[in-house]
Amino acid sequence: MASGKTTASSYFAKLGTPVIDADEISRNLTRRGGAAYDQVVALMGAEAAASDGELRRDLIRRKVFNDDGLRRALEAIIHPLVRAEMDRQTAEIDYPYCIFSIPLLVETGMGNMVDRILVIDLPEEQQIRRASLRDRQGACEIQNILVAQASRAERLKAADDIIDNALDLQHLQSEVGRLHTEYLRLAQDRIASAG
Repeated sequence: MASGKTTASSYFAKLGTPVIDADEISRNLTRRGGAAYDQVVALMGAEAAASDGELRRDLIRRKVFNDDGLRRALEAIIHPLVRAEMDRQTAEIDYPYCIFSIPLLVETGMGNMVDRILVIDLPEEQQIRRASLRDRQGACEIQNILVAQASRAERLKAADDIIDNALDLQHLQSEVGRLHTEYLRLAQDRIASAG
């Protein structure tokens, strides 16, 4: 959360790398008329839908991050659909590699979908500060979300590659460029060894 995944993904995309964003897929699935919408409303109750029919995401976020059972039930609806859509989009890619932007990669067990795990790392204090500014949420709400996610130590342990995003955007962009070159090399090596 607020570590810089979206910015890093945008830098990969500017270099020509296809990016498949799990959050974007989830939002599409849960929009009015989306494949998960009716199930989410049934789980969360009628108050989860605003007067225009769209989900009240702020209400849902507050409810699920204060109730582990409810959060797991929601994830059981959404995560399989997200994974299926990611698989579908991957099958259409004609590029040596792609980026999956998955905020809950460690928590969802989706690590088996990828060859390498890149963590965009940021100390928790900076995450909270950035999330507060971006989402206009209090530190307590943000802390509840972070507690429900894998710890920083767990994410770093799962990582093959790490970008320290406590520095400036120029550093982040430079690191993305370095890894892009490395990922192209790894993809070409894999293709050559398979051929």
